[in-house]
Amino acid sequence: MKALFLAVISMLSLASYAQIGTYKILNASTQEPIIGASCLRDNRLIALSNERGEFISQRFQSQEEYVFSALGYKSLRLKGDAIPSIIQMEEASLDLAAVIVTASRQAALRTETPIAIHKIPANLLQDTKAIQLTELLNKVPGVVMLNYNNEQHAMGIRQPFGTSAYFLYMEDGLPLRPLGVFNHNALIESNLQGINSIEVIKGPASSLYGPEAVGGAVNLISKVAPGIPTATIGFQGDEWGYLRTQFTAGGQLTKKWSIMTGGYIAKQKNSWASNSDFDKSSIQVRLDFQLSTKSKLWASWAYNDYFSQTGGNIDSIGYYSRSYKSPADFTYRSSYSSRSRITLEHQGDDQSISSLTAFYRDNALGQNPAYSIAWTAPSTTASGQVNSNNFTSWGLMGQHSRKFTFLDAKLVMGFLLDRSPNTYWAYKLNLSATLRPDKKSVEKYEIAQALPNNFLSNYQAIIWNKAVYAQWDLNPTERWRISLGGRYDDMSFDYTNFIDQSIIGSKSYAQFSPKIGMTYEASSSLGFYANYSKGFSPPALSAVFRTRPVAQATATGEKFYLSIDPAVFHNVETGGWASLFQTKLFLDYSIYRLSGQNELLGIRQPDNSTDYQSAGKTLHEGIEYAISYRPDNQWNFRLGATNARHIFVDFVLSQKASDAIRNVNQKEMPQAPHFIANAEITYKPNWLKGARVSLEWQRISTWYQNQVNTVVYADPGFAGLPGVSVLNLRWGYQWKAYQIFMNVMNLSNELYANSASRGNNVNDKSTYTPAAPRTINMGLQVDIFQLFKSK
Repeated sequence: MKALFLAVISMLSLASYAQIGTYKILNASTQEPIIGASCLRDNRLIALSNERGEFISQRFQSQEEYVFSALGYKSLRLKGDAIPSIIQMEEASLDLAAVIVTASRQAALRTETPIAIHKIPANLLQDTKAIQLTELLNKVPGVVMLNYNNEQHAMGIRQPFGTSAYFLYMEDGLPLRPLGVFNHNALIESNLQGINSIEVIKGPASSLYGPEAVGGAVNLISKVAPGIPTATIGFQGDEWGYLRTQFTAGGQLTKKWSIMTGGYIAKQKNSWASNSDFDKSSIQVRLDFQLSTKSKLWASWAYNDYFSQTGGNIDSIGYYSRSYKSPADFTYRSSYSSRSRITLEHQGDDQSISSLTAFYRDNALGQNPAYSIAWTAPSTTASGQVNSNNFTSWGLMGQHSRKFTFLDAKLVMGFLLDRSPNTYWAYKLNLSATLRPDKKSVEKYEIAQALPNNFLSNYQAIIWNKAVYAQWDLNPTERWRISLGGRYDDMSFDYTNFIDQSIIGSKSYAQFSPKIGMTYEASSSLGFYANYSKGFSPPALSAVFRTRPVAQATATGEKFYLSIDPAVFHNVETGGWASLFQTKLFLDYSIYRLSGQNELLGIRQPDNSTDYQSAGKTLHEGIEYAISYRPDNQWNFRLGATNARHIFVDFVLSQKASDAIRNVNQKEMPQAPHFIANAEITYKPNWLKGARVSLEWQRISTWYQNQVNTVVYADPGFAGLPGVSVLNLRWGYQWKAYQIFMNVMNLSNELYANSASRGNNVNDKSTYTPAAPRTINMGLQVDIFQLFKSK
């Protein structure tokens, strides 16, 4: 990695700043070229920036005022004698013209998009200095991304928070993992140093992106080469043994070639929790080649190598005593991933845009999962497992869009073809259990016997994902816009199940997912939207070929889960936005009702194992709202919050006549708080340029721990509020080429759980995933090119 970094720096040193007579317009946060930025004088177009963000110099009149503007950026007014050769423009994060791309797979305005969508811009990424994505995504209204430590997580978007596969994770519009391979922890394979911005769709986005985009979709948009040579290196760490070295570098090598790369090495040793060491190496490289003014070819490569011990859940004694000692010191998770893609983009003379992407993915996932340990009190024995889930992918993705003068319409069409051979196996471990004196919980597990020939699951499959989609947007009037879309998915796999007499077979899931939406701009600062959409998600193969618990297999007559139906969701929502007080105040809200059928749920068994069920109906409904207020250029306040409920409408918990509770109709789903909020106030003083300080409050109300609603997690947090109530403090200062920063997480050192769950039986005990105590992360970042320039 060191050699690659030095090579990149050497190449970039050949580049230089804009020549005399040439001006560049760049993003102030990322230094990326801004294409299509206009320079106006007296409302007359003077110049337009090209694909490199450049325009040829003009004879500027020294006392004349010139206006520079671009879609999604704050307009800039400069006198002719004050125009620099490199013009920096700031993103309009509080403006209704903010650019988003996820909703249509192409650049679009927020006001043209009839869905709930939120963008985390580059400047917020830079100010947050996040260790992992939880610190960023929790700023989005309606999103709960729980920190399970070492970049592991749980997710909740219009769903209870947990590890379900109802959320789609993408990088530049391409899913990180193929459909059919459990994608919950796919974000481990992301690279924070390679991300320019993040966009989150809330609610089903299956009409464009396909299955799994049910609760929502997260699109990580990668960095592109800056308009001027850039290279930074940084270091950060905390008092709990976390250390990270990171870098970014990029620039325009020639008039046609440019490069961007970023990566980091992170290590965790001897943390506040036992069995929690981890190592990760991550790098991402992107090359762009400008074929012509209309065509561009770009390629990227991402590599991640991850290994982490996994402490897992702890019982109430370990949790409330803050000992944080894992009962299992042998569990772990490892992930190796490599992704490559090459994309050809072309803008036609007929207002069309086409792209064709060829991609390759290679993943190897292995673990000895703490969550798989099964134990029943008061036994001194237990069981666990070791598993491996590997796949490779080859595929094509294409899209074509065209604008029409008739009704100012736009048609988007695309396809996906993905072939992913997949192998999976899991074998049993026999464990010994050292019990606590009450014999109701386990103090320590140890591996008594590994049984590599006793398979819990063992299969090979070739997964085919085939899809076509289309979206038609039209404007019947100047203020009214309609969007019609649909996608047909066919996911199939040919398999060999080695633990069932080598059964060979095939199975497929097919679904059409429609969407209809509309937006109405009542004025330039007020608008409304509404939509109906359908989501669809088949089960992952690792769930399909998992052996059922003996009792369930006997009752159903099925040893595996091949009969599980895909989950189907229907979503109806409405919302709107407003910009008030000369764009100082921005409001955005969504009201939704998401009805689920055949939602795949895990039912905790008495021995802590899980039985999957895909039956019945569920309901998710709520209101999400965001408020941003910027009274001046020093202060900024934002609040993102959700009031919601998630209930079982018709769900059979047990079919045994002897069970006291056989259904949970009208009960609330576990880990489904009614209220979620994230608020932050930021101060960037004019009297100390380059300084910033912010205070963030994360709030999650109480939730039921089990499906029968007998136990609530309601521990007091900051200010005595039950559930989760946490303060985070962030501070930073940039002086010339240097940035120093400090993040104090859990400022008041609250004891709280990121997850608390319990089985449905009377004698079951709660288990907790503890959050970190107060953590002070400090760092230094140096801009190498600026450092040399200042010398």
